Amino acid sequence: MANTKNASPKANKQTKVKTKWTSRQKSECVWGWAFILPTMIGLIVLNIIPIFQTIYQSFFKTGDFGRGNIFIGIENYKTILSDPEVWQALVNTFKYAVVEVPFSIAIALVLAVLLNRKMHGRAAYRTIFFLPMVAAPAAVAMVWRWLYNSEFGLLNNIFGTKINWISNPSIAVFSVAVIGVWSILGYNMVLFLAGLQDIPKDYYEASSIDGASGIYQFFHITIPLLSPTIFFVSVTRIIGGLQVFDLIFMVMDRNNPALYKTESLVYLFYQYSFVNNNKGLGSAIVVFLLVIIMIITVIQMRAQKLVYYN
Repeated sequence: MANTKNASPKANKQTKVKTKWTSRQKSECVWGWAFILPTMIGLIVLNIIPIFQTIYQSFFKTGDFGRGNIFIGIENYKTILSDPEVWQALVNTFKYAVVEVPFSIAIALVLAVLLNRKMHGRAAYRTIFFLPMVAAPAAVAMVWRWLYNSEFGLLNNIFGTKINWISNPSIAVFSVAVIGVWSILGYNMVLFLAGLQDIPKDYYEASSIDGASGIYQFFHITIPLLSPTIFFVSVTRIIGGLQVFDLIFMVMDRNNPALYKTESLVYLFYQYSFVNNNKGLGSAIVVFLLVIIMIITVIQMRAQKLVYYN
């Protein structure tokens, strides 16, 4: 306080002049807000507000047409926690994620390393592997239902079998997970390719001079230096895998005997909210899934820090 009082008026004036924005800075600030404002509005309207509305709605028994809601506290949560179908859907969701996440990451990583080298037709191969990402989900489901058909499907004709790929409760969820691996492969590969571009070539050249093989370089150079990208892909894919809905909805019919063993939590949310018109119970299922995803993400963050510092 003493220093402030004793400061000369000239010094205070100079301080004020230094904090004054120039016209260029004002222009950059305005344009910066102009560019990020549409995204911020979209996030608030389409993501943040619906999250709080869903949490709020989970404590109510919803009426018809969104009117006549009755506050029932945590009864919806008691209902879903005591419902065997919800726990079966949770198990199905984890089964799907356990197959889809590691296989999609591992295969995409290998493909990215192979397609990062100089080779003829590299751009064409990258395009082919990325095509499933731009294909319509309905078309993807239709093609795979034909491949999985137990009577005239391509897979059974190739292997000479009569396996009910999507109607056998024991293997149906894994069959759907294979579709998930195939459809997300190109997206993961593009992310890994972007990460590989940031790895200096000097490491590979120096190790080649020392006689290191390609496999040695993959495990001792590529994977360690690509670990931030691998961590990002694993986090996003686990979140995406736990939210699976479209594949199950389009591949599995409602009268399919394996539906009970394949429906995910998001599929169950759809059933309760839009088929049974019980949006309060459906909202509770979504909040339940949100808590699970948050717990898993926190565990991943902690594990990543432990690995990094060790």
